[in-house]
Amino acid sequence: MEIRIDRELLFKSVSRVQTIIEKRSNMPILSMILLSADNSNITLSATDLEISYQQKMPAEVTSSGSITISGRKLFEILKESKSKDIYMLEKENNWIFISADKARYNLASLSAEEYPVFVEPEDVNLIDIDGKILKEMIDKTIFSVTMEEAGFKLSGVFTERIAQAGRTYFRMVSTDGHRLSLIDKELKKIEELTLGNGVMIPKKGMMEMSKLVSEEGPAQIGLKKNNCVIKKEQTLLVIRLLESKFPDYNAVIPKESKYEIKIDKEILLDGMKKMIILSDESYKGVKITLDNNIMELVSVNPELGDAQESIDIDFSGERIEIGFNARYFIDVLQAMDSEIVELGFTDNSTPCLVKGEGDKGFLGLVMPMRL
Repeated sequence: MEIRIDRELLFKSVSRVQTIIEKRSNMPILSMILLSADNSNITLSATDLEISYQQKMPAEVTSSGSITISGRKLFEILKESKSKDIYMLEKENNWIFISADKARYNLASLSAEEYPVFVEPEDVNLIDIDGKILKEMIDKTIFSVTMEEAGFKLSGVFTERIAQAGRTYFRMVSTDGHRLSLIDKELKKIEELTLGNGVMIPKKGMMEMSKLVSEEGPAQIGLKKNNCVIKKEQTLLVIRLLESKFPDYNAVIPKESKYEIKIDKEILLDGMKKMIILSDESYKGVKITLDNNIMELVSVNPELGDAQESIDIDFSGERIEIGFNARYFIDVLQAMDSEIVELGFTDNSTPCLVKGEGDKGFLGLVMPMRL
């Protein structure tokens, strides 16, 4: 294989796959990317066997063929280069020669025949989706996905189709058992998406999907058997779905709240950030007290001290004291667009509901904790 390609174009593509390629895998081939040249294009492929990425780019192809090359080393070469074009030549015994302006590199490689075969799912029914909408849905659910290795059944975003009041919605839900995020959006032709009783898309796959659709322009999404397929222009992303059953999340969402208060999001966010200054692995909680038009935030760490802040609110109900993890409030507030948020409280054993007029279809839920 012998090619010449625009450095910036290749660098952008190689940068995208840095979070996909396996850096500590027992299979060295998974730390490589596959470059296949044919006619006037090259196709870059990367996979960790759970997520597969493929992008076609124009190039000056002198001779066709396929090579593998270290994804990390190629990224570093392209990053440091100031050259407009990159020249690559396949040599004997799986060595790759690269020249970028006056720099020359010879890299050891692995046979392209060892690279996992990329098979695009056939006959996938794809529907168009606005990239901004899909990114918003991911951004407002991904932070609630569990980080614990033992929580496999919660390690993704549950995606389903629901019908409410004569309308059909595309829904994403995530939870780690301590908080929950949910968002509904109306999509054209959502009935054509093969969702069945709902599917679980892994967190890493969701992150790659968000990166892909973050750029301007429409995207397409489809599901077939155990794969989620996303296409955008000359790029294809295939994500293997999780084979786990998501819990009945509707059972933990209160149908209504006894007290609902409205508060400036930035004021509450600033207050919660002050509360975590004294937090550590042992003490993460904040006590919220509602009484006589005041919301009082108190954080106590016996080893470091305490922090307090009072916020003016419109509240004349019975005094309520509830403990929460301040970090969970910060995460949900940072994901929201509303200037004013609505908090729903019932008692000290019921979750707090978080909504906002600027976040249509979104619901955040934070479970109480003992302090």
